[in-house]
Amino acid sequence: MDLSLTEEQALIQDTARRFAESELAPQAEALDQTKDREIIKSHCKQLAELGFMGLNVSGEYGGTEAGPVAFSLAITELAKACASTAVTVSVTNMVAEVIQAMGTAEQKSNYLPRLCDGTWLAGSFCLTEAGAGSDPSSMRAQARKEDGAWVIDGVKQWITSAEFAGVFVVWAVTDKSAPKGKGITCFLVDAGNPGVTVNKAEKKMGQHGSATNEVVFDGCRVSDSAILGELNQGFKLAVTELAGGRIGIGSLALGVGQAAMSYAMDYVRERKQFGKPIADFQGLQWMIADRMTELEAARLLLMNAAYKKEQGQPYATEASMAKLFASEKANQACYTALQLLGGYGYMQEYPLERYSRDVRITSIYEGTSEIQRVIIAKNLLSDLGR
Repeated sequence: MDLSLTEEQALIQDTARRFAESELAPQAEALDQTKDREIIKSHCKQLAELGFMGLNVSGEYGGTEAGPVAFSLAITELAKACASTAVTVSVTNMVAEVIQAMGTAEQKSNYLPRLCDGTWLAGSFCLTEAGAGSDPSSMRAQARKEDGAWVIDGVKQWITSAEFAGVFVVWAVTDKSAPKGKGITCFLVDAGNPGVTVNKAEKKMGQHGSATNEVVFDGCRVSDSAILGELNQGFKLAVTELAGGRIGIGSLALGVGQAAMSYAMDYVRERKQFGKPIADFQGLQWMIADRMTELEAARLLLMNAAYKKEQGQPYATEASMAKLFASEKANQACYTALQLLGGYGYMQEYPLERYSRDVRITSIYEGTSEIQRVIIAKNLLSDLGR
């Protein structure tokens, strides 16, 4: 089995690494502490110019056409330096992919070039609601037909990049009489629509640089041309097309975990106690060995899921497995790395404190670890029943 990267994939990985080291890393602490949106907006613009906002989008629309494997590699490298920037890039790429997969020719030509070239710094998904997180089919947002237009009313919660997104992918109930999850439609809504209000940023534990907001749709009018995919088939789109987002978040988690362990390993080689480097103590060596083995396993799971997606094969189960394992093991890696630094790891002067806060959300968003286990088991058992 050949696990080597293609020339293009290696180039994208290297470009992402060099950008992360030169542009993201020097500003990551300031972005975390100040939450200065101008910093992350500048990052997004630069990344768009490098082709990172449409990694799996056709060149016809300004995309890079690099594929899911390159996408995963890029997100991991960016996350090593700044998880806030990496999640913005991941979500924007998935917005572009969903539009490319399900959009009309007009929708694709209208939205994709502006996402890929940085005219719009980001795109956002508006699926989650306060009472509909792990069970999005319970959403209360509705869209009704009125005077030839669709009127969307509802509140979406924890929306990434909402403050500076150019387009929202919005899910709403369009047939209240349909069985649960069957009467939901997906819409493309421009951020400038007068029926859209983005409320103030949430105060979060980590990923402070990433904008996360409540988005309110109040009498938001859109035409039939705003429907993405088929009427009343939006929930199917959410379940199938967004599985790729789990590859993105798993890759992000992997990058943060790798960065944490790399920093900790450099530290233990220099730090001395009892007259010798603490790296010489077997207990610490075993901690490092376990975490690095787990992170390598996570990398391989992610590459497998991304490869299957790239080959047009079913990959939803593999994506859930990769996201579950990568996020859980990256959390463990960050806390192990913090422990290896001892008291210094708890200080904001060192990056381990930020890594540990940033990585925590990866086992929650894009489907919690518990939901990933439900999906994995359901899919495996269903396959046995065929």
